[in-house]
Amino acid sequence: MGDLRTGLGEAVGAAFAGAGLAPSYGRVTPSDRPDLADFQCNGALAAAKAAARKPREIAEDVAARLAGDPRLAEVSLAGPGFINLKVSDAALSARANEVAHDPRRGGSAVEHRRRILVDYGGPNVAKEMHVGHLRASIIGEAVKRIYRFRGDEVVGDAHFGDWGFQMGLLISAVLDADPALADLVASYETAPAEATKAPVLARIAETVSLEDLDRIYPDASARSKTDADYRDRARRATAELQAGRAGYRLIWSHFASVTHLALERDFHALGIDFDVWKGESDVNDLIEPMVAELRQRGLLFPDQGAEIIRVARNDDKRELPPLLVVSSEGSAMYGTTDLATILDRSRYFGPDHALYVVDQRQADHFEVVFRAAYLAGYAAEGSLEHVGFGTMNGTDGKPFKTREGGVLKLRDLIEMTTGKARERLHEAGLGGELSPEDFEATALKVAVAALKFADLSNFRGTSYVFDLDRFSSFEGKTGPYLLYQAVRVKSLLRRAADEGVEPAAIEVGEGAERDLVLALDAFGHAVAEAYDKKAPHFVAEHAYRLAGAFSKFYAACPILAGAPAQRGSRLALATATLLQLDLALDLLGIATPDRM
Repeated sequence: MGDLRTGLGEAVGAAFAGAGLAPSYGRVTPSDRPDLADFQCNGALAAAKAAARKPREIAEDVAARLAGDPRLAEVSLAGPGFINLKVSDAALSARANEVAHDPRRGGSAVEHRRRILVDYGGPNVAKEMHVGHLRASIIGEAVKRIYRFRGDEVVGDAHFGDWGFQMGLLISAVLDADPALADLVASYETAPAEATKAPVLARIAETVSLEDLDRIYPDASARSKTDADYRDRARRATAELQAGRAGYRLIWSHFASVTHLALERDFHALGIDFDVWKGESDVNDLIEPMVAELRQRGLLFPDQGAEIIRVARNDDKRELPPLLVVSSEGSAMYGTTDLATILDRSRYFGPDHALYVVDQRQADHFEVVFRAAYLAGYAAEGSLEHVGFGTMNGTDGKPFKTREGGVLKLRDLIEMTTGKARERLHEAGLGGELSPEDFEATALKVAVAALKFADLSNFRGTSYVFDLDRFSSFEGKTGPYLLYQAVRVKSLLRRAADEGVEPAAIEVGEGAERDLVLALDAFGHAVAEAYDKKAPHFVAEHAYRLAGAFSKFYAACPILAGAPAQRGSRLALATATLLQLDLALDLLGIATPDRM
């Protein structure tokens, strides 16, 4: 049968075609006045101008052609030519039963399956993640799940920032601060052997933690901006690391290992996982032959001692800089590793399309890199797409920071939100029957739901204000509210099982039942919109509307009362709602607890 909106759109389009007009005028949308109709079509107004006819006359013609459609209880006209459609109870019942038995819960798959790579997360080695990484991780995970649900073959790649100038800065700073380590590194490089390697590893493990690196890097970065000699030394260290200098590689491997443990901890807490854990370093061996090939093909141009790829086009409306490929010191640059990564991905996965879920402020950088990749033939024109997003701000409207004005670590935000979730559960009298372990697990789920839904309920391209008190509430448009509604249905299903009530065929009659089925019917369209626009907020909005429709249904239609057939019908409708709500939340990366 398919969703009602699509089916009715096809029917109205056919009616327009029968009236000698383009079927595209038959676009159907949910009604602006749900008290009058379920769906509406405003195409007669647009068609009137093209056909030089009165819109009301066209609407009457279309309405007459829709007469007798068994899905429609009523077709009415309003204003100058708005067509209102009210769905029959029988059609709603049929659609509800279809959704109830559909393993995809009413969502459809794409017609042509593609290979999709989603680049998201983007944490840096030697730094703890902060709130600036939150949106990339949350949005990217949701996009990956939505694309996978629609049937594409999807790979999620974290793409660590573990190479480049920042590594040279850190190596230089660590060796400057610890002459003993510098001596051990020199001994190892003079006589490479296990006997000289072990002391290097032991010393750096003893003296340099992730917290130390997190502290050292800002100071080193600031110094490089004012001390030219220090900056040049760090650049030389970067080039030597990339060239394979043994002692520097040992130090770098420690940076990578301690960071990886912390990253996995924080990502796991947020319900985020990656299929590929590659970093910029993984393409290091590709860079030299890639640069040689680009040079041979005449794509590299000298520029003040460096080498660049010119990406500007004659029809550009704004000036774009070239891609800096090789610095004047001879080292590969940030954009060079991005270009090599595109080449690497074409070899190990061969994506039809790659999505880069990265801050909107990086738009120009990716435009430059993508154009260079197209010129080099590493990707088909248009197959690389930057999926940008705005910032997460505090209640002052500025990027979210600590009370002291510093950048808030992601781990601290998770702990802070989990603490607020515990408080909210106690305030609401929830979780009292859970064991301490289950209560903590539930509090974390509530916290993650608060964080993720706060983000994903907004269009990714806009910035939003994160208000912990508001987003952690069990009331209103929040993640915890959605979890509460899911748990409410689960509790209902357990009571039904205890009372021996079995689901039956769904028969729609009451207004709240109609509204709930219409909400269920909208799932497929919401997922398709989220897929097409890389915008998970369509799914988030659907989940909220579905939960609201269920809440009204729960209040208006006693589920475990009345005649057996009615009880079975409403129980089946509640079950279908839970299954779809659970799926919608899972697409957003939100897990629901069984109890509260």
